[in-house]
Amino acid sequence: MYELHFGVPMSGAILCTLNTRHDSAMVSVLLKHSEAKMLFVDYQLFDIAQGALEILSKTTTKLPLLVLILECGQPSPDTGKNSSFPGTLIYDNLIAKGELGFEVRRPKDEWEPISLNYTSGTTSSPKGVIYSHRGAYLNSLATVLLNEMRSMPVYLWCVPMFHCNGWCLPWGIAAQGGTSVCQRSVTAEGIFDNIYEHKVTHMGGAPTVLNMIINSPLEVRKPLPGKVAVMTGASPPPPDVLFRMEELGFIVTHSYGLTETYGPGAICTWKPEWDSLPRDAQAKIKARQGVHHLGMEELDIKDPLTMKSVPADAKTMGEVMFRGNTVMNGYLKDLRATQDAFKGGWFRSGDLGVKHSDGYIELKDRSKDIIISGGENISTIELEGVIFSHPAVLEAAVVGRPDDYWGETPCAFVKLKEGYNVKPEEIIQFCQNRLPRYMSPKTVVFSDLPKTSTGKTQKYALREKAKAMGSLFKKNNNSRL
Repeated sequence: MYELHFGVPMSGAILCTLNTRHDSAMVSVLLKHSEAKMLFVDYQLFDIAQGALEILSKTTTKLPLLVLILECGQPSPDTGKNSSFPGTLIYDNLIAKGELGFEVRRPKDEWEPISLNYTSGTTSSPKGVIYSHRGAYLNSLATVLLNEMRSMPVYLWCVPMFHCNGWCLPWGIAAQGGTSVCQRSVTAEGIFDNIYEHKVTHMGGAPTVLNMIINSPLEVRKPLPGKVAVMTGASPPPPDVLFRMEELGFIVTHSYGLTETYGPGAICTWKPEWDSLPRDAQAKIKARQGVHHLGMEELDIKDPLTMKSVPADAKTMGEVMFRGNTVMNGYLKDLRATQDAFKGGWFRSGDLGVKHSDGYIELKDRSKDIIISGGENISTIELEGVIFSHPAVLEAAVVGRPDDYWGETPCAFVKLKEGYNVKPEEIIQFCQNRLPRYMSPKTVVFSDLPKTSTGKTQKYALREKAKAMGSLFKKNNNSRL
């Protein structure tokens, strides 16, 4: 996939990296929507690709040419006459036929598309996000700056390259002459082993990856050969996770963005005067989303109705909006969704946040996730951060549970660390000791958390579970929580 980030655009084609966790049905939908002409598939996913093509063969869609990628020396599977798709090519054989004197087909216009990225579908059905050559170029250089990469960095891949083209780092790392350390699966043991063996200088990962590292068994940990810079994003990391990562010797930088902003669009740039603050205060500041990077023109928090900027009082909530060359061209074949996303001349993220006096923004919630209980707005991000700080908690997600009296109340789904046994009341009390009573969860459910293919918690699934529980307050009951 790393090679294809260069070969495909250089041939004048558009790269569409599909999530490796999709099943055949989803792959067939995305192949049809993208009208892909070639499908490169790793041998471990060959069955999924074949299943997708079998589904497509029953429609009028023209099938893409299948190119199979094998490990070195691995025999190819049966793709002959008896195969469902006898025209399958082998990647290495295809590369061997390449012309050394091939003239790179450069874009005639920087606005031309370089890649198509499908959103994870956390809040809705997947959309095809179009990236331009100019946007990818600018964000690639921005990621080098955000990660403070010197020449010849060693980067450990924990961020999937199918996710926002790996935050544009495949191109950024190459620009710095860097080494990419790739792994088929991401585990705490693999992370420590690779850092130790290859003297890794940089890596990235969602908060779930950070959580994996800080909760790893002592026997898999190895001393870091030096400070390892980690960029995290995807969802706001709890301050406690950031604090514990730095205790292990990692330097964590918090970025924020969406698929529509080529991955990182904002960065919590650190100020020297914050060094003197207590560690817990530093972690809370580092959890902010910060300011836009040099490749992004503007970042603001606005009232979505009036489009006026909210005051920088750290209290007034508005919608996070972006504008610039590192914002997508639009959604493929979806003019209505594109127009809605850019209504008012800014890209509307759907995230709610506040602006601090220094201009740094801080997310409070997704617009669909905010809980309104008895007229009070409750930030699930803030509540999740408090729950995460409980020593027994491994993962946590908060959604609204319908309530006949309050409208809705906070319902926390919690996954405990192995070996811990606590009661829901203990989690509730823990939160009440640290937050206003109305913000604390009224319900705590211990369970595994459903995840999307990019590792985000599927809150819509949790909302359905909370809805099925019914109201905590009963109309025929005089008690009020």
